[in-house]
Amino acid sequence: MSINYSERIPNNVNLSSDRALQRALEHWQPRFLDWWSDMGPDGSSASDTYLRTAVGVNARDWASYGYVKMPDYRWGIFLADPIENRTIGFGDNYGDPVWQKVPGELRTQFRRIIVTQGDTEPASVEQQRLLGLTCPSLYDLRNLFQVNVEEGRHLWAMVYLLHAHFGRDGREEAEELLERHSGDLDNPRILGTFNQPISDWLSFFMFTYFTDRDGKFQLKSLAESAFDPLSRTCRFMLTEEAHHMFVGDTGLSRVIKRTLQVMKQMGTDDPASIRAQGAVDLQTFQRYLNFWYSSSLDLFGAEESSNAAFSFANGIKGRPDEATYGDHVASDSILKIDSQDGLKEVATRNAMNEVMRTSYTQDCAIGLKRWNRLIAREKVDFEISLPSSKFNRNIGFWGGITTDPTGNEVAINEFDKRRSDWLPSESDNKFISSLMQRVVTPGKIAAWLAPPERGIDNKGLDYEYVRLR
Repeated sequence: MSINYSERIPNNVNLSSDRALQRALEHWQPRFLDWWSDMGPDGSSASDTYLRTAVGVNARDWASYGYVKMPDYRWGIFLADPIENRTIGFGDNYGDPVWQKVPGELRTQFRRIIVTQGDTEPASVEQQRLLGLTCPSLYDLRNLFQVNVEEGRHLWAMVYLLHAHFGRDGREEAEELLERHSGDLDNPRILGTFNQPISDWLSFFMFTYFTDRDGKFQLKSLAESAFDPLSRTCRFMLTEEAHHMFVGDTGLSRVIKRTLQVMKQMGTDDPASIRAQGAVDLQTFQRYLNFWYSSSLDLFGAEESSNAAFSFANGIKGRPDEATYGDHVASDSILKIDSQDGLKEVATRNAMNEVMRTSYTQDCAIGLKRWNRLIAREKVDFEISLPSSKFNRNIGFWGGITTDPTGNEVAINEFDKRRSDWLPSESDNKFISSLMQRVVTPGKIAAWLAPPERGIDNKGLDYEYVRLR
């Protein structure tokens, strides 16, 4: 489906055919732009950035590239092509035609899940708004800005659904999405992870690898929804979301490559010596990974959840890649989940959060295999690992239970004593902060990071990806 860029709000949903909806969204648009000016990337409004912009929703050739000032970026409303004769793929309504309108009895549940998803999008922009001031290269600055504008567009995607399908309640929720702010003591974002400031680029790469990957799985589960407009919205969002995880994956790979270069040059694996050369030692890398991975695990919710069962039963939210499962109703099966009292039998519908979390963990592990191959190739005796899903959890069976990274329970005083071995310490944060020196000369890059293997859109690494003003 082509995107109409002649409209004030670019879209492929024939917005002009619904004048009331169009006026409501045009009324919301200035408030969004005010929010972007106040809470978007700091000091970036006058710069020309080499950004990709969606021009269609097909899998190939869907985007074009060019210089854009971010306040002029054409945020809009884009839904993936409809699937002809699509039927509901799971739950109690399995096999029935999908819905084009929200069933009245499910309005509250659908609205809540759309609001929660929508709230994460501007939250991440707010978390990252100062990162451009310490960018390690113009290549990385451009990638940050690309992530930011697409998170802004994902907000538009959810706001459209709220306006189009939830009446006055939806319009009020859309307004509130701009009133909450990441880290605000009085009016914070809904999910705790999105109230954590991201003040350094190592954390940004961790966030885009781990937390945006959670976003991938949330979007994949919503792409299975029986409510077809939500499914189509999320299917296209996944196309854009892939770049965000690419930024994290390649960013962390570049951190490791530079560290290995320094270790080889110095002939040592001593963390202090590596730090003295301005690189991130592997032990510190592991502690940051422990924090961001465990924080992201909580985003899936508790291992046993009646809300998850309700969402699956009623066609709101399926399992990612639902077609790969044999039983799409899951009304009689159970899942055994590790708890403090041993293996607990949980009805599969009630365990859907854990099903999704397990798939997420398997996906996260793919990148670690690549990183460990890099390390092994240099004959360095170190292996990066995912901590146990029991470690540093705040909700579910293991919420508030102190364990070491392998999942063995430890007394709270032992955890406190060894916290700095397992999670970033104040000293770690100060060291990482000391590396955050802005580099904006085309082709140059900060010393703690290896250069990328290739540029963007077949451009060279010395291309001026952001023309700073």
